[in-house]
Amino acid sequence: MCAQVLVADDDPRQAEVVRRYLTAEGHEAVVVHDGREALDSARKLRPDLLVLDVMMPGMDGLQVCRTLRQESDVLVLMLTARTTEDDLLLGLELGADDYLTKPYSPRELMARVRTLLRRAPRVSAPVLSRQIGRIGVDTQRHIVTVDGSEIECTRGEFAILAAMSEQPDRVFTRAQLLHHTRGIDRSSTERTIDVHVMNLRRKIEVDPRRPVLLMTVHGVGYKLASGPS
Repeated sequence: MCAQVLVADDDPRQAEVVRRYLTAEGHEAVVVHDGREALDSARKLRPDLLVLDVMMPGMDGLQVCRTLRQESDVLVLMLTARTTEDDLLLGLELGADDYLTKPYSPRELMARVRTLLRRAPRVSAPVLSRQIGRIGVDTQRHIVTVDGSEIECTRGEFAILAAMSEQPDRVFTRAQLLHHTRGIDRSSTERTIDVHVMNLRRKIEVDPRRPVLLMTVHGVGYKLASGPS
């Protein structure tokens, strides 16, 4: 598919390489070199995908991602020289769809881009919405509700709820849920799922410390309860 891609990287040479690879595959690519320009351009252009470097002047990529996630569900592929697990999990928690660590090959980057763009329409494919107790999951409109009120979810959080809502009361292992989330960096671990679940509980549970909806099954994984436990 042909897409509009915004590339935000403070390294002009690297950004130009990415732009050339994108245009060679038929995409429209726009390049910016600092965080504030990335945020302004994303708001103005409303691209299909944002390739976002973490370390940028003005506003870093994590701040850009945090701000955009309050306004938009644009796909975000983050680029970073940071390789610790906590850094990667922070990016996912803020709503990034994928993480690629530097140095990387342009061919690997393009593979990630193709995967994100190919999978994105599946989230909005027309399927029936589901109601599991107090929780509603509408995969056509990418909406989650609790007691009829809409809540904001990242793509990873939504993917987990969508998968679990198909089979209420089924226990999913962390590995199974990791498979259902889209665009997870290969260096991520099953701890990623724990972060998503923790964030979801803050949004859907009356008392996140005593969950009754998104339940832990010790030694196995998690389940979405179909009714009061």
